[in-house]
Amino acid sequence: MADLASIFKAYDVRGVIPDTFNADIARAIGAAFARVVGGEAVVVAHDMRPSSPELATAFSEGVTSQGLDVVFAGLGSTDLLYYGSGHLDLPGAMFTASHNPAEYNGIKMCRAGAAPISGETGLDEIRRLAEEGVPAHDGPAGTVTHRDLLSGYADYLRELVDLSGIRPLKVVVDAGNGMGGHTVPAVLEDLPLEIVPLYFELDGTFPNHPANPLDPDNLVDLQAKVRETGADIGLAFDGDADRCFVVDENGDAVPPSAVTALVAAQELEREPGATVIHNLITSLAVPEIVREKGGTPVRTRVGHSFIKATMAETGAIFGGEHSAHYYFREFWRADTGMLAAMHVLRVLGNEDRSLSRIAEAYSRYAGSGEVNSKVADAPGRMAAVREAFAGRDGVTVDELDGLTVSLPDGSWFNVRASNTEPLLRLNVEAPDEASMAGLRDEVLAIVRA
Repeated sequence: MADLASIFKAYDVRGVIPDTFNADIARAIGAAFARVVGGEAVVVAHDMRPSSPELATAFSEGVTSQGLDVVFAGLGSTDLLYYGSGHLDLPGAMFTASHNPAEYNGIKMCRAGAAPISGETGLDEIRRLAEEGVPAHDGPAGTVTHRDLLSGYADYLRELVDLSGIRPLKVVVDAGNGMGGHTVPAVLEDLPLEIVPLYFELDGTFPNHPANPLDPDNLVDLQAKVRETGADIGLAFDGDADRCFVVDENGDAVPPSAVTALVAAQELEREPGATVIHNLITSLAVPEIVREKGGTPVRTRVGHSFIKATMAETGAIFGGEHSAHYYFREFWRADTGMLAAMHVLRVLGNEDRSLSRIAEAYSRYAGSGEVNSKVADAPGRMAAVREAFAGRDGVTVDELDGLTVSLPDGSWFNVRASNTEPLLRLNVEAPDEASMAGLRDEVLAIVRA
């Protein structure tokens, strides 16, 4: 098979259909995955993209060709797949390209118990086997069993966060024509919640807006509907519904770092002194609040496989990323936007204050959000940024993940290359809006030169 380097990323597979990713490649990857993870069976799910059922079926054929059985869950969110992997204690594969445009698809893979797979822990070996050709299995083929996991997933989340006793809330949910339209009704039905749905129709062509709430343009409809309906809160899910963004009653975005700090505070009340993971582009408010609540913050690289591995090493109770991925120890250390949303709903539903008032305590600095730039020479542009800042008085630089530069006035920024798109991503934070904007514009001028 052809070189698959272009579609194997740091911790998943992403490609354009059918140019770089198709059923034949999915079948080869399925056979390689079966060889690497071993065991008796694999659980497989897929999102609503037009290509997803065919790819998931081909992958399953590759798995069964190696003698392993497949538990085929069909339509599901990525966190539903993680539930299946954890609950059934099986390796898993989710067919999705998350927030990428409609022409993309991909695979998120895990070992049994939703344990992460990265380049160093099996992904490189899967790629090598798929490229070279997996030896034929000497024995009978496996079988495919179809199993509905949605009700079990919903019941489990509702066991972890009890919303039955909260005050009534009006909640606008923008599913972006993604998998949130499938999972939200199952999880949040029969609760003291009036759900106002936006774009719940499953449509992998994304006819209304891209399913990427990280882009403020894609929150506009949600914000308008919250204001129009007088809702208490708005929730936006990405395409595979493993990320959740929050807006308050005014339609203003609640930064994911503030959500991380809020959920961390709740988890530390439940388990005082616990460890909380945050990646290096979350707000400085997160480690500050974790320490104030008696917990231990641990900083790590961006990306779910790195967060999950660090959680396993430290026994952390919770982890959060600025990209709105939230990880829970009781959810097999996997990320679930739905569970994070339920934590926010519980806090809001147990207080008389508005969400904007509650969020004030967790938002201490001015942040740029993630600013993306298409560049022809990402390493060269990052080197130019480093050269511009590294020699200044009081400036510190680290390269744990991309380039993080901290200034003596408390401002900092991180520039890193995307693992899934030809972009440089910039995040800036400063004590006030003016300082943040000035630093953001200075760095962008170098990146985009």
